[in-house]
Amino acid sequence: MFENFEEKLVEVGEASIFVRHGGRGPAVLLLHGHPRTSATWHRVAPQLVERGFTVVCPDLRGYGRSRGPAPAADHSAHSKRAVANDMVAVMDSLGHTRFALAGHDRGGAVAFRLALDHPDAVSRVAFLDCMPISEHLSRITAKFATQWWHWFFFAQADIPERVINADPDSWYRGDPRSMGRENHDEFREATRNPDVVRAMLEDYRAGLTVDLRHEEADRAAGVRLRPPALVLWSLRDDLEDLYGDPLKIWEHWADDLRGHGIDSGHHVAEEAPDALAAALGDFFDD
Repeated sequence: MFENFEEKLVEVGEASIFVRHGGRGPAVLLLHGHPRTSATWHRVAPQLVERGFTVVCPDLRGYGRSRGPAPAADHSAHSKRAVANDMVAVMDSLGHTRFALAGHDRGGAVAFRLALDHPDAVSRVAFLDCMPISEHLSRITAKFATQWWHWFFFAQADIPERVINADPDSWYRGDPRSMGRENHDEFREATRNPDVVRAMLEDYRAGLTVDLRHEEADRAAGVRLRPPALVLWSLRDDLEDLYGDPLKIWEHWADDLRGHGIDSGHHVAEEAPDALAAALGDFFDD
């Protein structure tokens, strides 16, 4: 994976962030979702390099080989704001003060916070299979609670750790044929680590508490996305089924907005890498 990419650990104050980076040209930051690592981009990142971009793929705080502080009682140590600040520091350490940005799933929530908090650093932002957390929570239905029950299970204290760590291979299922063997092996090593599991759960606990408060405060203050935004969703996932056209919801946050569906399941970087790389490359080149 990631031929000709460099790997390094970047110290960013209270966190140590593992990052892969390669290529030459305008910088692009790719943020993975749960429960993946930066390896999920192994079929997309090289295509973006071929299109003339420098591509940076970090493990989010606590995921994969990145490490952060111990969980805080208010979950702020794993808030999207804290993780977004990590990413800005990583990019600055690599010499990129302005960059394009794409985030999938939980990485999309980090991308959203980063673009709101650091608009001068972000030239363009793409959101993949995600919406603002506050938009999800304001639309809770029995269908949402049934299909996304894990959000509320993960928010409980201690119980999820005991359940998941008892048999992480059964909980976090992955197919090495569709993921790619090396990506799958890296994912499996991470999900077998109780410290990683705890950090991933803290990501969700922060989502229902401190992250929700941050979004609600921004909404009340009229804060909107300044960079042009692209929204992509997987047609064989459930985002459109739950909410209809995702663009109608993202219009509450962005003026310069475009997007479309991609024929894929949820893990689009692994299942439809060519279509995703083309969509991102076209948008970042525009």
